[in-house]
Amino acid sequence: MEETTGQPPVCCDRPAPGVLRVRLDRPERRNALDRPTLVALHDAFAAVEEPVVVLGSTSRAAFCAGADLGLEDGERAAVSDLLYALYGRITAAAAIVVAALDGPAVGGGAQLAIAADLRVCSAGARIRVAGPGHGLAVAAWGLPSLVGRGRAMDLCLTMRPVGAEEALAIGLVDRLVEDAEAGALELAAQLAALDPAAAARVKHVAWGAARALEALEAERAGNRAAWSGSMEVARG
Repeated sequence: MEETTGQPPVCCDRPAPGVLRVRLDRPERRNALDRPTLVALHDAFAAVEEPVVVLGSTSRAAFCAGADLGLEDGERAAVSDLLYALYGRITAAAAIVVAALDGPAVGGGAQLAIAADLRVCSAGARIRVAGPGHGLAVAAWGLPSLVGRGRAMDLCLTMRPVGAEEALAIGLVDRLVEDAEAGALELAAQLAALDPAAAARVKHVAWGAARALEALEAERAGNRAAWSGSMEVARG
């Protein structure tokens, strides 16, 4: 069931030259992901002209609580497929994407952070992937290239939350600062000053070396098959 507040679920602006800021704006649902939110995110990333994107939240209380648990099973299946299409779009984009993590990033929200190229977090950040307990494989496509295979298995199978300091220590995030959004914007401004074509090549080569995109499609297909009932792929 979707609320109809009339407020856009995603806010976009340009706080600095060469930087697009994309912020989730469903604070009453801890930025839980439903179809309108994902359509808005797809639209935002499809129209990127800037060399750097900061992906964050309008509220420091949460980055993203994952797929909206208030959705019916068939709709959640469609949302899941839209999410995997979005991860692919983020990783394939020429723009460098910096995630600003102020607060929990859970399930699909954690995967949004993993799909970003760099992650800046504050002390309040908490990252948790929740998959096998719900019959799904979640984040196994991207975690090994960040934290190694053993740690990725631990995080995916135990589904335990990872706090900011541990996340920094194991490579799950790249910077720990007092204010994640401010830190991400500072980093983004530095990246925007680089040669955009060279930066895009670095991104392309790094993702290619990780072979994460092949794993992304395998995980996406497996999770699609795991959902009950049939569904139509809405996008991607």
